[in-house]
Amino acid sequence: MAPGIASFLDGEVKKRSSQSCPLLFAASDSDADQLWFSRFFVPDPFVSFAVGGKKIGVLNALEIARGRKESALDDVLPLDEWRERAKKQYRASKPGMAEIIALLAREHGITRFRVGPGFPLGLARQLEKRRLVIEVAEGGLFPERERKSAEEAEHIRKGNRCSAAGLRAAEKVLRAAAIRNGRLLYDGKPLTSERLKEEIEIACLRAGAVSSHTIAAGGDQACDPHCSGSGPLRANELIIVDVFPRVTATGYYGDMTRTFLKGKPTDAQRDLVETVREAQARALKEVKAGASANKIHNGVVDHFNSRGYETKTGGDVPVGFFHGTGHGLGMEVHEAPRLSKGAGKLKSGQVVTVEPGLYYPGLGAARIEDVAWVRPDGCELLSSYPYRWVIR
Repeated sequence: MAPGIASFLDGEVKKRSSQSCPLLFAASDSDADQLWFSRFFVPDPFVSFAVGGKKIGVLNALEIARGRKESALDDVLPLDEWRERAKKQYRASKPGMAEIIALLAREHGITRFRVGPGFPLGLARQLEKRRLVIEVAEGGLFPERERKSAEEAEHIRKGNRCSAAGLRAAEKVLRAAAIRNGRLLYDGKPLTSERLKEEIEIACLRAGAVSSHTIAAGGDQACDPHCSGSGPLRANELIIVDVFPRVTATGYYGDMTRTFLKGKPTDAQRDLVETVREAQARALKEVKAGASANKIHNGVVDHFNSRGYETKTGGDVPVGFFHGTGHGLGMEVHEAPRLSKGAGKLKSGQVVTVEPGLYYPGLGAARIEDVAWVRPDGCELLSSYPYRWVIR
């Protein structure tokens, strides 16, 4: 090898070893970073890392053929081979993942790894004993996940089509329900939150997504925003339906909420729902690159205050508007950024929900949620479903 080439390669190794490389050990079925990095589903934890512009994964015999065909990894290494190599290198009868990673780091000239906050602590400490520097990334391992490409936006739009299928199923059931003595009957039986969620989740599954922990809560139950709802639903009460399914093919989420009422609303209920819808419409108009998420949230707060809807959080049961206006959406149902108090400026490509709500036990609750893709001059809605809420 020519001296100049040797010097160049030596310099590249030194430069590489001084920089931290992202390292993951997680199942892509359940870890958004691993799924985003590898782009294929694996139910068990596996090692992946990036070095020299390449994404590398280490897979067992069950997954390696599929990983080479389906994943976005540039190089897929056999776990069994590297386990045997680690066994010889470290004279260990049963080398663990720390020894395998340490050998991979040595072979690739890596001395520093950057991991996410969910990286296993025990494994990190074992790697440090192997003289590897482990840094915990601030603000997430892959901050670039916040900005969605056009392809990712389409995946989220698909998620919201699945959400809309669930909402459509809920509305269909409520329209078919009969009112008897203040209760709702469906197929001759009391309509419960559980039955309504079942119909929603079946519809999502048929549309291509899995909806877990679906919310179909009525009356005072809906005043606890994440209460999924249980027991019989009643006529003339506000029912919050929040559907956030995960698309089976891609792992991206949808997230939509509508408020319904079967029967005849009171003037107070009408005012509550209309005020929430006004707040959401105003907030959506403000969503664009460079806009202050804090200002958008405060605008919702000001709107509610101007309409006389007071927020109290000091007691056992908070009332009014006591959560953020929205959150990021992607491979996690709740991810960066936030539309809330103290939040920063929005960036082009981010995807956020806009979901103001009001909650008053005795009166009921209303929340309306849509999903917006932040663009330079405004936002593009990635969700679509009518805002009709009174069902006769």
